[in-house]
Amino acid sequence: METRGDVLISVRDLQKYYNKGAIRALDGISVDINRGDVMVVIGPSGSGKSTFLRSLNLLEHPTGGNIIFDGVDITKKKIKDAFGNWKKLDIDLHRQKMGMVFQHFNLFPHMTILDNITLAPIKVKGIKKEEAEELALKLLDRVGLKGRANDYPIQLSGGQKQRVAIVRALAMEPEVMLFDEPTSALDPEMVGEVLDVIKELAKDGMTMVVVTHEMGFAREVGNRVLFMADGKLLEQGTPEEVFEHPHNPRLQDFLSKVL
Repeated sequence: METRGDVLISVRDLQKYYNKGAIRALDGISVDINRGDVMVVIGPSGSGKSTFLRSLNLLEHPTGGNIIFDGVDITKKKIKDAFGNWKKLDIDLHRQKMGMVFQHFNLFPHMTILDNITLAPIKVKGIKKEEAEELALKLLDRVGLKGRANDYPIQLSGGQKQRVAIVRALAMEPEVMLFDEPTSALDPEMVGEVLDVIKELAKDGMTMVVVTHEMGFAREVGNRVLFMADGKLLEQGTPEEVFEHPHNPRLQDFLSKVL
């Protein structure tokens, strides 16, 4: 299987149970995400894809298992520092290294596009306003929206809002980007403009995990594809392996319905 570098996130036996174990949203997921990977997660609705993605930065707290990010097990409440002393894990510090883009854009309606993007770098990272604005404008230019910096979200289309949401995540200069079905809330004609931005990030070597229903995108851009169903990781491989030579009967059935 093709990989693009060393392991950035190592997931081991990840579990998320509800109703005292009656519902197993995640049932023992183990996978390594390498630096530079564009890992695409596919599967039927209710398979645990979004729960898996949201667990990577602890927006969902796992019932069991481990997530080792940049050498730190972020599922632990305490970790050892460089001197061997125990200290409280600062999950917010690790979340800063993970950009998250949701189905819905979650932009502040009363703030301009520029202010939406610079808020977190200024407040959370302590970056000077001028620096934050310079980076924001550079990123907006990259997604073709520099001219909309002083507009408000209501003035933008859904595709433009989602591109701004991606820029907002990138403005924190994360090590990995997590996308939770970033095009599912968009009109069909707007899907392409958002996928194009993600494709450009892939070309630049950004590590990404993308939950999507867009099979064409998964085939074209992903270097690794995970297939999930019923909370389990049933198959993984290159796009060619997963789409052209699926082994698992559940995957075969899924692909017969979506391709």
